[in-house]
Amino acid sequence: MPYLVHSPEDRSTMLETIGVRAMNDLLVDIPQSLRLDSLQLPDGLSEFETMAQLSTLAARNRVYPDRLTFRGGGVYRRFIPAAVAAVTSKPEFYTAYTPYQAEASQGTLQAIFEYQSLIAELTALDVSNASLYDGATAVAEAAMMAHVHNGRNEVLVSGYVHPEYVQVLRAFGEGRGIKVRKDGEPNKKTAAVIFQQPDFLGLLVDPRALTAAAHDAGALAIACVDPISLAILAPPGEYGADIAVGEGQQLGLAPSFGGPHVGFIACRKELVRKLPGRLVGTAHDAQGRRGFVLALAAREQHIRREKATSNICTNHSLCALAAAVYLTYMGPYGLRQVAEVSFKRAHNLAERLTALPGWEPAFPERQFLNEFPVRLPKAQTVVRKLARKGILGGLDVSRWFRELKGVLTFTCTEVNDPRALDELLEALAS
Repeated sequence: MPYLVHSPEDRSTMLETIGVRAMNDLLVDIPQSLRLDSLQLPDGLSEFETMAQLSTLAARNRVYPDRLTFRGGGVYRRFIPAAVAAVTSKPEFYTAYTPYQAEASQGTLQAIFEYQSLIAELTALDVSNASLYDGATAVAEAAMMAHVHNGRNEVLVSGYVHPEYVQVLRAFGEGRGIKVRKDGEPNKKTAAVIFQQPDFLGLLVDPRALTAAAHDAGALAIACVDPISLAILAPPGEYGADIAVGEGQQLGLAPSFGGPHVGFIACRKELVRKLPGRLVGTAHDAQGRRGFVLALAAREQHIRREKATSNICTNHSLCALAAAVYLTYMGPYGLRQVAEVSFKRAHNLAERLTALPGWEPAFPERQFLNEFPVRLPKAQTVVRKLARKGILGGLDVSRWFRELKGVLTFTCTEVNDPRALDELLEALAS
């Protein structure tokens, strides 16, 4: 009876098998201050009474309104059109399993095909796969592609790439014997140069120069890009990047406590057989009718565990579907409008913040899009006091970069309306 609750004996046996003594040993990554021994609910409650108690407990959580959230760092508050949920909540999508028998899953295959086409168009590259888990694994998989392509055992991370992406990259690289080097110049050992545009601080980099430096050393250029930014910035294919990756959360997915999100990856056609996951293509039957087929799948996903790439199965493609619906609904002009509004509001906010006593741009010579770093006195105190006023302030980046002590990054998107900016400044002035 596989659906019965495990007995204490079953649990004990399973814990012993994996080498831990208790359930709490599985929770070591969660700070002790955030754990509860139990919800301490009275015995014998009805379902109605239980839900009422849980609602009371949930009301103790502090929820920041979208419009008063000014923190980014890789996950952003964006307006999500109702059309996204209307499509992704259809049972033929959200209950569908992986199309192993591909030709029997035409609706799912067409949705994936459209997603691939949209990402390829957005990045100006030849081909995209059917999505990855998130931006971090997309970066790591791109590095593995470069390693397989040219046989080199080093990747160079240039500038302020998202530190959590770098952590995942190091974890992937350790298993493959690949060294991850921070900054410096590429050389004959370098498989790829990885850069982020805009970078983790929101600042723009020179992608053409970085791409040229990679190619001069015989390495691949991997651009980690913000998908919304591509409405107004040059796409990776335009400046010669070999692979483009990124986090697609902004394309119709809520932050959702960190996931599930969706990673995208696109590349030049010469690298297609090194691309992880699955590719959906089109074909025609004997009557000339168009159909969708699973055109390519990396075989080692199933038979070579230590050399396998990320095999994205089951309903993680639902997140890719959300991105496809969002991009289709917005279209190129809607996407550009979102990017431009975010740009204008962020620059307005930056001008007002740096007019405050003691506040100054952390990199005054650098341009930004809709996220920017400022240096200020008592940064952590400012964040705490804003939180008490119901405002989620900037992100303290010194936790990752010691040289940026006292620096916060602030973000503006289309949901931060002008009145929200006024409220932020009023809170800071008080």
